[in-house]
Amino acid sequence: MHWQTTRFQIDLSRPRVMGIVNVTPDSFSDGGQHASAAAAIEHCERLVLEGVDILDIGGESSRPGAISLSLDEEWTRIAPVVSAALTMGVPVSVDTCKAEIMGRAMGLGVDVINDIHALQEPRALMALAAHDKCGVCLMHMRGSPQIMQSLTDYDDLLADVSAFLAARVAALRSAHIAQNRIVIDPGYGFAKTTEQNFELLARQAELLDLGYPLLAGWSRKRALGDVTGRKVEQRLAGSLAAGLAAIAQGTKILRVHDVAATVDAIKVWMAASACGATRYLTERQ
Repeated sequence: MHWQTTRFQIDLSRPRVMGIVNVTPDSFSDGGQHASAAAAIEHCERLVLEGVDILDIGGESSRPGAISLSLDEEWTRIAPVVSAALTMGVPVSVDTCKAEIMGRAMGLGVDVINDIHALQEPRALMALAAHDKCGVCLMHMRGSPQIMQSLTDYDDLLADVSAFLAARVAALRSAHIAQNRIVIDPGYGFAKTTEQNFELLARQAELLDLGYPLLAGWSRKRALGDVTGRKVEQRLAGSLAAGLAAIAQGTKILRVHDVAATVDAIKVWMAASACGATRYLTERQ
C-alpha cells in the first residue's frame, strides 16, 4: 500500500509518523513555541533528525473555539516554513482548509493537503483536482472549531463518521482524484466527547472497510487528559498508548507532536509483533 503524493510514493507497509509544526501563537498544546518562521524551520529540522516521515505545517489553530485567520495572515505565517521544509528530503503536508492557501502551497510543490473540513468547500476540491499527484487527508468533523464541541449528538457514531468519510471520498473520486492519493482521518477530538473518542478508537478498524489508509491524531488531546488527569504538557505516555492502540486498529499514519518518542514506540511495537519482528531485526543488521 502506497500513498501517492506530489514528490513521493509513501510506503504504508509500516506505520508512518507525521510531525506537527504549528506556526501559531494559540494552538492548544504548543502555541507560541514555533510561531516565528525561524523557530518553525528549526523545529522541522529537529523532527527530521528524530526520524519523522512527513512534516505537517499549519498556520491556523483548530483548537476548540479558535478564531479563523485571514488568508494573507495564514499564508504569511507558513510560506517561508513550507519553502524551507521542501528542501529537507521528506514529504511536506500543509494543514489548511482554505482553497487559496491550498493552491499556493501546491504551487510551491507540497506533497499533501491536510484539510480538517475534508475539502467540503467546492473551490478546495477544484484546487486539488487541478493537481495531478498531490496527496490529501480528509478528516471527519462537524461544524467549525468555534462550535464543533456543541455538535456531538450522534445516532450511531461509527456509522455517521463512516458515512461522512465515504461521501467525501466519493466526491473526490467523482472529481477524478485517484484513490491512491487519498487518506482518511476519523477526527479524534473534533466534535466528539471523551467517551465518543474512545468508542471510535475501539471500533476504528471498521473504517478500513472504506478501502482507504487511516491517519489518526491523538497527540496530547483533551480526552487523554480526561482519562489520566494529566496536563497537556504531561500527556506523552497517554499519547503513545493511544497511538499504538490506533495502529493496532489499522492506522497507517500517526500525527504527533513528540516524534522521537513515537518513532521509538513504533519500532518496539513492530519488533514485538509477530509480523514485524523478523523484518525489523533484519533492517537493523
